[in-house]
Amino acid sequence: MTLIRTTYNRRSFLKASTAAGGGMVLGFSWLASCTPTEAEIKSMPEAWFDINAFLKIGDNGIVTIMSPNPEIGQNVKTSMPMIIAEELDVSWDDVIVEQAPLDTQKYKRQLAGGSQSIRQGWQSLRMAGATARRMLLEAAAKQWEVSVDELTTSEGVIKHEASGQSIGYGEVASAAAGLEVPEEVPLKDPKDFKIIGTDRKNVDGPKIVTGEPLFGIDVQEEGMLIAMIEHPPAFGMKMKSLDASAAKGMPGIKDVITVNTAVEDRQWSDTNAFTELVAVVGNTTWEVMQAKKALKIEWETDTAAESTDGHDKELDRLLGQATKKAARKDGNPDAAFKNAAQVIERTYAAPFLAHNTMEPMNFFANVKEDSAELLGPIQTPEFLSKSVSSILGIDEEKIAIGMTRMGGGFGRRLYGHFGVEAAVISQKVKAPVKLVYTREDDMTQGTYRPDYKVTYRAALDADNNLIGFHIRGAGTNGSPVFANRYPAGAVENYLVENHNKESNISTGAWRAPRSNFIAFAEQSFLDEVAEAAGKDPIEFRLELFDKAADKPVGERNDYDAARYAGVLKLVKEKSGWGKETSGVFRGVSAYFCHNSYVAQVVDVVMENNAPKVQKVWCAVDCGIVVNPMAALNQIEGGIVDGIGHAMYSALSFKDGQPEQNNFHTYRLIRHPEAPLSIETHFVDNGIDPTGLGEPSLPPIAAALANAISKATGERLYQQPFITDKAMLG
Repeated sequence: MTLIRTTYNRRSFLKASTAAGGGMVLGFSWLASCTPTEAEIKSMPEAWFDINAFLKIGDNGIVTIMSPNPEIGQNVKTSMPMIIAEELDVSWDDVIVEQAPLDTQKYKRQLAGGSQSIRQGWQSLRMAGATARRMLLEAAAKQWEVSVDELTTSEGVIKHEASGQSIGYGEVASAAAGLEVPEEVPLKDPKDFKIIGTDRKNVDGPKIVTGEPLFGIDVQEEGMLIAMIEHPPAFGMKMKSLDASAAKGMPGIKDVITVNTAVEDRQWSDTNAFTELVAVVGNTTWEVMQAKKALKIEWETDTAAESTDGHDKELDRLLGQATKKAARKDGNPDAAFKNAAQVIERTYAAPFLAHNTMEPMNFFANVKEDSAELLGPIQTPEFLSKSVSSILGIDEEKIAIGMTRMGGGFGRRLYGHFGVEAAVISQKVKAPVKLVYTREDDMTQGTYRPDYKVTYRAALDADNNLIGFHIRGAGTNGSPVFANRYPAGAVENYLVENHNKESNISTGAWRAPRSNFIAFAEQSFLDEVAEAAGKDPIEFRLELFDKAADKPVGERNDYDAARYAGVLKLVKEKSGWGKETSGVFRGVSAYFCHNSYVAQVVDVVMENNAPKVQKVWCAVDCGIVVNPMAALNQIEGGIVDGIGHAMYSALSFKDGQPEQNNFHTYRLIRHPEAPLSIETHFVDNGIDPTGLGEPSLPPIAAALANAISKATGERLYQQPFITDKAMLG
C-alpha cells in the first residue's frame, strides 16, 4: 500500500455552509467562486481540495467530477475523472463528468499540450479521490463507533463486515465534509484497480453523435454577432488602404472595422503572424462571408517576402557550415571520421505543414467596460487569459474563460490569437461576438510546422562497428535535433550541431514538435547504417541500446535504454520479424518522446507502382494505461496521421504567400490509404503513466520509408514521399 501526504495543500481546503440535503464537495478550490445551479445546490457538500480535480458527492450517492484540462480529442475528459473515481471507489455508472472552466488562482497546469495531462495529474488526481474516500470512511466510523480499519468500500458503499452494516456515500457525505483533512491517505495497489485499466466510452460520445452543442463553433448567445477577419495575403505585407463602403451596405452587416491585436507583454503562446486585421461584423456567417468578398483592400510590402526555394537554399547553406558551439560533443568525432573504414552521409528534409483541424478557429467574446467573458476551443486558457488582460487593459481576475470541446488541436490551439482577436473585436463594437475563421483564413494565417533539414554522418570501423556519429540540423525558427536523445550515449564519438533560420512566417508546435520530423530522419538513417554494416536493423539498434545500458557515454542521455530496447523486442516478437511473406516488404522504427517509448513494424505491398500499407504492429511503453479503448484510439490516430503527412502533405510559399489554402491543394490521407489493420501491444510494467497523445506519430514515417525502400530499392529522404522519385514509379 502506498501512502501519499496531503499536507502540502491542506491550506487549500475551504469550508462552506451546509448545503440543502447534505452532500460533500471535495476537489479544487478553483471552483469555489462558481455559481451552482439549483439542482447542484440540492447536493452541495462542504469542502474543496485544491489539486488537479474536483468531485461533488450528492446525498443520493451520485458523484459529479469536473474534468480540469482542455479536451482536444485525447479523451482526458473521460480518463482524468476515471483516476479520481478509482481511488474514490465509486461505480463509474454513478459518475457525471463536466468540463471545468479556467481559474488561474486555484488550478495547476490547466493546459492540453505535450501529452502531459495524465502524467502531470496522476498523483494529484489519485489523491483527490483517495482523500474523499478516507473522509467518508471516517464519517461512517464515527457514526457506527467503530475503527476505520474495520471498514471497506466498494462502488460507493461503505461496509462493516462484523456487524453487517452498510451505508452509501451520499448518506455520510455531509458529515464527511466537516471532518479534518487527513495528513496522509493510502492509495490503491494497481493490482486492485477496478476502473483504471478498463475500457470506458467517451463521456461526450452520446452528445457528439446526436449533435448536441459541445464545440466552440456551436456557441450561441443572446445578442451575439458573427465576426470574420481579413489578413494580409502574404507574410511580409501590411494593409495600405481599405474601402469598405460596399461591404457595409450589404444585408445583415453591422460594421467593418480595423483592429490591432499585437499583445504588448507577449508570451510564447502569442504568435508573430498578422496583427493588423480587418474585421467584418454582422448577423450571420453567410452574410459576413459575402461582405468579406466585397472589401477593397490594397496591400503593401512591409518586410522580406520569403519563398520555399529561398528557404531550401538557406537551410542547405546552414547545413554546410560548422557551428561555433556544439549542442553536444562526446569523445573525438573528428578523429573517428578521419580513421573510419566507411562513412555514410545522408540529408533529410521536410516541408512546412498546416494543422488543418476539423473545426476551424473560432471564439466567443463578450467584453464589457470592466470585465470580459470568453468561451471557445483553446489548449492554453491560462495564457489566453493573460494575453486578453494585457490587450484589453482589464484585470485578469475579471476575465472569465470557459472551455468547449475542440474539433482537433494538434498544437494549433496552443496559440490563442483567435481568442484575443474575438475579445478586441467585441470591445470595439461593444457587443458579444463569435469570431469564425474560414478554412482559407486558417491555412493562410500561419503557426505552421516549420520546414527542416538535417544531415547525418556515421563512421564505421573495419569490423563494421559504429565508432562515430555526427548530426547537423537546421530549421525555420529552430533546429529539429534533440542533442541528448538516442543514439547519444551509445556512441563513443558523438557530435550534434544546430542551426536556426529566422523567419517572419509564423511557426509553432505541430503534433510531437520536432520529433515528428527528426524521428523519420534518425530512424531512416540508422536503417542505412545497419545495411552498410551488414546487420539486421533491429539487432543493430539493440546492440546500441546494450552499449547505452551497460556503459553509457555522457551523463545527459534522455532515455532509458532498457525500456527503449523493450519495445523493439516486443514488436519484433509480435510481428514475427524475420518471417516475411513473399511480396510483402517490411520496415522498422523506434522512437522516444513525451516520456514514452514506441516501436513499429510496417508491412507494405506495391499496387500499381504505389505502396499500400497492409499492417502496422506497434509496441508502446507508456506506463499504466488508464483507458485501453481510448489509448488504442490515440495510437491508431497518431499512426494514420503520421502516414498521411509523411506521404502527401506539404505547404509551400511564393513571395511570402501560402500556395495551398484549402483541401483541394493541400493533400491529406484518404480512407483507402490508411493501413488495413493496426495491432498494438502495451508494455505492462506498472510504471506511472507517461505521454500517449503524440508518441505513436514520430516513428511511423521512418518505418514506412524503410519498408518502401525494401519494396523499391530506393531510399526516401524528402517528405512528402509522394514527390520523391521512388514514388513516381
